[in-house]
Amino acid sequence: MNVPVRTRIAPAPSGSIHVGNARTALYNWLFARQNEGSFVLRVEDTDAKRASEEAYRGVLDDLTWLGLDWDEGPGVDGDFGPYRQSERTNRYQAAALGLVDRGHAYRCYCTREELEQRRAAAHAERRPGYDGHCRALSDEETRSFEADGRASVVRFKVPADRTISFEDVVRGTITTQSAQIPDFVIQRSDGSPMYMLATSVDDVLMNITHIIRGDDLISATPRQLLLRNAMDVFDVPVFAHLPLLVDERGRPLSKRWGDVSVRVYRDGGFVAEAMVNYLALLGWSYDDRTNVFSIDDLVDKFSLERVGRNPAAFDIAKLEWLNLHYIKGMSIENLAERLVPFCTRAGLDADSRAGREILRSVAPLLVERLRRLDEAPPMVRFLFEDPEPDEKAAAALGGRGEYLAEAAASLAGLEKWTTPAVEEALRALAAERGLKPKQAFQPIRAAVTGTLVSPPLFESLEILGREKTLTRLRAAA
Repeated sequence: MNVPVRTRIAPAPSGSIHVGNARTALYNWLFARQNEGSFVLRVEDTDAKRASEEAYRGVLDDLTWLGLDWDEGPGVDGDFGPYRQSERTNRYQAAALGLVDRGHAYRCYCTREELEQRRAAAHAERRPGYDGHCRALSDEETRSFEADGRASVVRFKVPADRTISFEDVVRGTITTQSAQIPDFVIQRSDGSPMYMLATSVDDVLMNITHIIRGDDLISATPRQLLLRNAMDVFDVPVFAHLPLLVDERGRPLSKRWGDVSVRVYRDGGFVAEAMVNYLALLGWSYDDRTNVFSIDDLVDKFSLERVGRNPAAFDIAKLEWLNLHYIKGMSIENLAERLVPFCTRAGLDADSRAGREILRSVAPLLVERLRRLDEAPPMVRFLFEDPEPDEKAAAALGGRGEYLAEAAASLAGLEKWTTPAVEEALRALAAERGLKPKQAFQPIRAAVTGTLVSPPLFESLEILGREKTLTRLRAAA
C-alpha cells in the first residue's frame, strides 16, 4: 500500500486492559514504529453500562506503563479526533441514517418477545439469526409501528448471493458467503451504535490501513467489509488476526481461569520490559532460540509474517524468568526507584528522602534475589521499622538469649561499623562457641530483621547501623 501505515488499538474501558489486548496493542505499535507510521489509540466506550471513567484512565495508564505511546488519541491531538467513541455519536448516527436512506439498512420494530417466539416456531433448517421480518415493511406498517410508539433498531441489509473474501497475513485467504450472515443490528433503539457500525465508520474516517487484532474477530470482518462497501469505500485494509491466548490446560485465557489483566502483573512486581518481551512471544517468534528482546530489538525484528496460527499458551514461569533477567540487568538506582511504590504500598516510608536512601543502600543486596519487585517489602521492612518476629524467627530465638547478648557485646566493641568488621566479629564468636554458620547467624538474623528471609546478614547490619543493631540484639536477648 503506497499510503502511510496507520494502525490502531481500540480497547473498551470496562476494566484493566487484558493481556490479550495488550499483546494486540504491542503488535500494532511495533508495526507502526517499524514502518514509520502512526499508532492510534481509539477508546470504544459507547456501551455506557460497561464503560467507566476509572477504567478509561486505567487503560491509558497501563498502555503508558508498557511504553506503548500513541501518536493520536486521548491527550494527543490528531487530524481524526475525537478519539473516544462516546464523543463521536453524531458520526455514527449520520452513517446509520445514510445507510437507511440508500437502502442498505432498515428499521426493525420487532420486540424481544416476538423474536424469541419466531425463533422457537421456526424450522431447524432455517438459517440462524434474524429472519428478516422487518426487511420489507410497507409505509403503512412503518407508520403504524411509529404511531404505537414502538422502539426500533437499525439493521444492516445483508446483500444476497455475495461472496466476501479477504487476505489475512496470518490466516491466508478467508472466504464467506453472505447467505451465512443474517441482517445484523448496527444501531440500538436509543440511537447508540453497535460495535460493528462504530468500528467500521472509525476505521474509514481515520484512514486505518492495517487492522491487527485477535482471531475472535475474524467473523466480524465480512460484516465490516460489507459495511465499508455500503459506505462507498472499496479499498480493503490489511488484516492480521492473531492467535488465541490459552492457559496451560489449553483453555481460552479469561478471568474465570486466572489473572489476565496487565494491572495484576504490574501490581504483582513484574517490570514493563519483561511484560513487553513476553507479550511479543505470545504468537510470534524470531527464531527457535532467541527469547530476550529489548523494545528496540522488537521494532527491528518483528514481522506479521512470523506470527503463528496456533493458540499461544500463557506460561507464567517464562514470564517470571524474563522478569528475573530484567531485574538482574537493572542499575542500582533504577531498581531502587522502582521499589519505591511497592514499599510505599506495603506501609513503609519509602517515598521520603531517607526512605529512598535506604533503598539505594539495600538494592545491591536484592538485585540477585528478587524474582518480582513485590518480594522486596518483606525483605527490607526491618530497615524502616522495628520488627515483630514472625513464627519461624521466634522459634529461632528460643533459648538463645545468652548468645545474643554475647553477639551484641562483640559488635559493640568494633572500631569501624563495616561489613568486613561485622562479619569478622560474628564469625569469631561462632568459632569460639563451636557453632555452625546456621546455628550462629540465624538467631542474629531473627533478632535484627524479624524474619529468616532477608538480604545477606553482614551487609544488612552495616546498612541498619550500629545503634539499631545493638538495640535489637539486646532487646531480643
